[in-house]
Amino acid sequence: MKLEVITIFPDYFAPLRLSLIGKALDDGLVRLLVRDLRDFTHDRHRTTDDTPCGGGAGMVMKPEPWGEALDAVLAEVPGGPPPTLVLTTPAGEPFRQRVAEELSRLDHLVFACGRYEGIDARVPAWAATRMPVRELSLGDYVLNGGEVAALAMIEAIVRLIPGVLGNPASLVEESHADGLLEYPVYTKPPSWRGLDVPEVLLSGHHGQVAAWRRAQAEALTARRRPDLLPG
Repeated sequence: MKLEVITIFPDYFAPLRLSLIGKALDDGLVRLLVRDLRDFTHDRHRTTDDTPCGGGAGMVMKPEPWGEALDAVLAEVPGGPPPTLVLTTPAGEPFRQRVAEELSRLDHLVFACGRYEGIDARVPAWAATRMPVRELSLGDYVLNGGEVAALAMIEAIVRLIPGVLGNPASLVEESHADGLLEYPVYTKPPSWRGLDVPEVLLSGHHGQVAAWRRAQAEALTARRRPDLLPG
């Protein structure tokens, strides 16, 4: 998979060089290109924002540098399938595990990280005539910019690519993999500070362990995230 990020803060994405994502980059499973949006400006102040039309507080990211940045992306895939553009925005559709799975199967993703009051609405409208566009929200809250959301989304997506995790079986029973939160997990020692590992997990009876885990996942989901359960 090829990942590209367009941002005014390229250094935000240095953590992607760490841990399993960094190993995936080193192993060639993923390629990463971070583009500085200011490289596509033409004034001495490298301006990427302006006041909103119609008035109001804050600033809006200008369409011109975004258009040139996306032109540069598309120029590198002449005649080939275009990438999918992901705009991180609190006004987007919720980013769920299902969405991460869909995006992990694609070959080329471009993340556009907005700032201030967001990106001029003409940018995604124009981009949609040239490539698939997904406007995605990390949650029902507002961040200072799209970089943190893009980092979280990239990690959720890349870890699903075959070969990235050492044990792919770990993807099967984690939270949201089957619509439920993950059951509680334990390790050795069997007793710690007066708290014991549930006896069933030490029984060696795989059927009972599986039934206990399922029951725990359902109970935890009902208590913390009842919205995930069927109506």
